[in-house]
Amino acid sequence: MWMTNSIIFYFFVCFAFVALWGIAQAWISQSRTETIHPLKSFVHLLVFYLSYLLFPLFFFSLYAGWVEYFSLHESVFIFLLSCLLIYARFIEPHLVRVDTHQYKLSAEQAFKKPFKVALIADLHIGLFSGHERQLKIIVKKINAQKPDIVVVAGDWTYEPENKLAEELAMLKDIEAPIYSVNGNHDEQYPGPPIQDLLAHALKVNNVIDIEGQMLEFEDFRLIGVGDLWAGKTDMRSMPLLPQDKPWLILSHNPDTVDMVPKLASRPLMLAGHTHGGQVELPWVTNYVMKKVSILGHKRGLYQHENADVFVSVGTGMVGVPFRFRVPPTIDIIELS
Repeated sequence: MWMTNSIIFYFFVCFAFVALWGIAQAWISQSRTETIHPLKSFVHLLVFYLSYLLFPLFFFSLYAGWVEYFSLHESVFIFLLSCLLIYARFIEPHLVRVDTHQYKLSAEQAFKKPFKVALIADLHIGLFSGHERQLKIIVKKINAQKPDIVVVAGDWTYEPENKLAEELAMLKDIEAPIYSVNGNHDEQYPGPPIQDLLAHALKVNNVIDIEGQMLEFEDFRLIGVGDLWAGKTDMRSMPLLPQDKPWLILSHNPDTVDMVPKLASRPLMLAGHTHGGQVELPWVTNYVMKKVSILGHKRGLYQHENADVFVSVGTGMVGVPFRFRVPPTIDIIELS
């Protein structure tokens, strides 16, 4: 009994040590964070760092069940809950997958050769995600696909630290041109005014901001559209632009597709924003998604009156530092 009590005591000491470490890390990280809500950032970071308590809790549930400190039902419940949360917090956010999709951009005009676009979205570099380990995985997987271009559909940030340019430095290793537009978190909806910080970080790391710009490719044109929530989605002039090639549109919020005017050929919009729900739970996720996308976008391809839109689940996290049944994804769009 004395040995059992001693081991349980050391477990509690371990819990206390990890908790104090988590509080200190949350405070230090918050002090470097670009935010207009320091307390809110601190609370989010506290959740992020205190989640390390799940590891001693995992082992404690096994031992407490074995020595009958907990009942069998209590031990099984705590064990399964800690396993689930450890997976959602520490494992799935790094299981970056690559999904490949084929899309014929013009029914009348075949491409001279297939064109491969790597789509990433919602990196949310900041409080929870987008740090060195995950970015290395993303860069490696993109290069393995050998895309012709990489497009980033916004939400680069989530209350980032003031060393954003350094955190994005490994993007220079991507072996294809990178084009980008901003998302709502990059435009202060919600979030701090970090536009200058982000613009500098993208520029020094060879990422080209194409908001409001048109790029010519052999078989199509690419246009960047600003964020819907920031009121930067005016596409009324698109019918006045050249229509001899099909259009590929890059925009953060998929609901922007409702504003695409009728064009000579049906364009494809590439977007993110929804995270695919980020945490897939019965009923709960679908209820939350109604607030994220009025038009009901979640993930994958949707058809609308004047355009199609492909919605990426992205790679980062907001709100809570978990991904569950929605792993971070790089989408390869093979245009023909």
